[in-house]
Amino acid sequence: MTFEEMGNMSGKTLMLIPGTCCDWQTNFGTVIDRLSENYHLICVNYDGFDGGKDIFPDMITITEKIEKYILENYAGRIDGAIGSSLGSSFVGQLIQRENVHLDHGIFGSPDLDQSGKLAAWLQSKLVVPLLTSFTGSEKKRNKTREKLKSFFLMNDETADKFMECFAKFSPESIKNEYYTDLLTHLKDDIYVEHTKVHFIYANKMGEKYLKRYKKYFRDPEIREFNMQHEQWLFGEERYSAPVIKAIDEFMQEPV
Repeated sequence: MTFEEMGNMSGKTLMLIPGTCCDWQTNFGTVIDRLSENYHLICVNYDGFDGGKDIFPDMITITEKIEKYILENYAGRIDGAIGSSLGSSFVGQLIQRENVHLDHGIFGSPDLDQSGKLAAWLQSKLVVPLLTSFTGSEKKRNKTREKLKSFFLMNDETADKFMECFAKFSPESIKNEYYTDLLTHLKDDIYVEHTKVHFIYANKMGEKYLKRYKKYFRDPEIREFNMQHEQWLFGEERYSAPVIKAIDEFMQEPV
């Protein structure tokens, strides 16, 4: 597991936690320069997604490693963390467990799906083959590319970038990440004193996700954007600029 620090080293600390099947380089690649201007960034890559030989174990083991890094390097407290998609599950765990302290927990349009073991196993059987299908025939790759473009409203270049990223990683790591995320639950009505919770709500995902955000966290700050899931990370200024502005405003709020 790797932690790379960069950006404005005198700025507030902001940890970047990537989503499913991603390293931070791919997940945050279109916005890293902009975020580096204001923030001391701590960029996380998990076991199984960091170029090493280790396999992703499970969500709680990775959470413990993130906590250990914050405890050893920042005396247990950082200014903020933003999780992209599945990365938001780690932000939620860091807040809920209270082993370290975040002044600001920022959730990047997550689904926050939770289930029991049987449902998680069945869902993994359906989804994981799609996430590990990027090294097949050209026909299969083209079909997968079209699915990504259609669902996430990606252009060809962005879809190819994400497919290339997914293809780098072990199917076992992808399976473990996806499956254990479903089994890593958040409590209802989480509240931690002096921690502010912020959600980037992509309204094209649907209102059921908005209800989840309010269910798991007490009085979260929710900013609504007319976009698909994490569309602000796909390279279009009309989506990225407003979200980065919101992040700047979140990080300036007193706690």
